[in-house]
Amino acid sequence: MGNIGDFFKNVVSEMRKVSWPRRKELTRYTIVVLSTVIFMALFFALIDTGISELFRWFLAL
Repeated sequence: MGNIGDFFKNVVSEMRKVSWPRRKELTRYTIVVLSTVIFMALFFALIDTGISELFRWFLAL
């Protein structure tokens, strides 16, 4: 049990050393992540639609 206590003491010690982002930085990072996710979702939806239409056209021949 002593090892578990030491482990959590070390975890708390390391967490105090972490440089957490400020509110402005966190907002900027969040906007970048969300815009990237939305862009990639739209991109892959467009690619998927194009490939689906291509297969439908090919199978209709």
